[in-house]
Amino acid sequence: MQEILKNELSIEKSRPGRRGVRFEKAQKPADAYVPQAYLRKTAPNLPQLSEFDTVRHFTRLSQQNYSLDGQFYPLGSCTMKYNPKAYDVLSVLPGFANAHPFAPESAVQGTLELAYNLQELLKKVTGLSAFTLQPAAGAHGELTGILTARAYHDAHGGQNRTEVIVPDTAHGTNPATANMAGYTVVNIKSAPNGCVDKAALKAALSEKTAVVMLTVPNTVGLFESEIREIAELVHGVGALLYMDGANFNALIGLAKPADFGVDIMHLNLHKTFAAPHGGGGPGSGPVGAAEHVAPFLPHPMVSCVNGKYTLADNRPESHNRMKAFYGNMAVVIRGYCYLRQFDGKTLKEIAENAILNANYVRACLKGKFNAFFDRNCMHECVLTPPDPHATGVHTSDIAKRLLDYGFYAPTIYFPLIVPEALMVEPTETENKDMLDAFVAAMEKIYDEIKTDPQVVKEAPHTQPVKRIDEVSAARQPNLRW
Repeated sequence: MQEILKNELSIEKSRPGRRGVRFEKAQKPADAYVPQAYLRKTAPNLPQLSEFDTVRHFTRLSQQNYSLDGQFYPLGSCTMKYNPKAYDVLSVLPGFANAHPFAPESAVQGTLELAYNLQELLKKVTGLSAFTLQPAAGAHGELTGILTARAYHDAHGGQNRTEVIVPDTAHGTNPATANMAGYTVVNIKSAPNGCVDKAALKAALSEKTAVVMLTVPNTVGLFESEIREIAELVHGVGALLYMDGANFNALIGLAKPADFGVDIMHLNLHKTFAAPHGGGGPGSGPVGAAEHVAPFLPHPMVSCVNGKYTLADNRPESHNRMKAFYGNMAVVIRGYCYLRQFDGKTLKEIAENAILNANYVRACLKGKFNAFFDRNCMHECVLTPPDPHATGVHTSDIAKRLLDYGFYAPTIYFPLIVPEALMVEPTETENKDMLDAFVAAMEKIYDEIKTDPQVVKEAPHTQPVKRIDEVSAARQPNLRW
């Protein structure tokens, strides 16, 4: 009976007369408030449940979800790390949460001061000259950055610069962003070591090049060790170097992108700087620029004039605003709390722990799930399964089997340059006990692949929804229970 009740819909559990709250009868008939023509003719068919039934029903449904509060979430390239609950509380303090978007600057000085201070902190950790907090997400930040580059080139007679070079180890949004901004995308292959092939870059660079977009560390989890030489090549043809800083949690406190020769970059507050990532948002993708590019960042930016904070900054070369109002403040507040909580030494330790954890997983699984590039990685490692052609077990099977062991699956089949990729990012917030448990689960799956591959190919076995026909699910989705 217990199992039957678990699987019933709320309407199936409904019993006439059950309720959690009783309301007084209305003093006036419904048509006193709503015209008769718009009133329902029959009562809605809503479930009638006690408060206890309702709490149990929705608690059970919530427990079917995977979340960081309950499970390890090693999604590579997504930085699904623990985010302090205290920041959630601070971000909804009434003075912030109740501020009206059209409130005069005099009424939101505290909010503007916080935004200004965050801009200053981001400048400090990156070495760049200016930041805008407008962009609503990482990809929005990329678009902001590329439009800033376009404004820069237009002001310097670079209207014939029509190409953006993107390596195959970049985030997938990079070429999409360049295309949206009206540029022709030039893809270049990586070298055998997983980093930019300088010869291919030299061949692609020309007077048509507007921007070279690098993801650093890149999507195979490696640092571009020759980035200074790359910057010199890019600048040598009059182009700008854009850095996708979504993986900045591997660099924070260790290195400043400005020292690499980066001209423009975006950061993901909702990854590196402790705002919730997942569920579709909210996000925040601040964009920073070097001194020669900073005047072209979008208007407005927060300024401090005679001790007063204002959005009325005077930058006539700006390419104007990217969105209404100014940034996703709840995420901005979380990012500010993060950077105020830690000093430079601690930020360095955060990056070191992210790198250490990824290399620990990589080293522990060597010989069973080998790294595609057999070298030290940064914040994430890209693994491959035992030969799928010989075993019949593919990456998607391993991901589904991990669910049976209580772990959310890592990113799979990305980056595209790695066949059967398993991208694991433990992040800096997971401890050794959790990493050892994850490694043990992967080792058990490896043994199953060798001794009983069918149990992996038919996984998951313990989830509310078992193995489905993925082709039929995509073409004929059943959107009802």
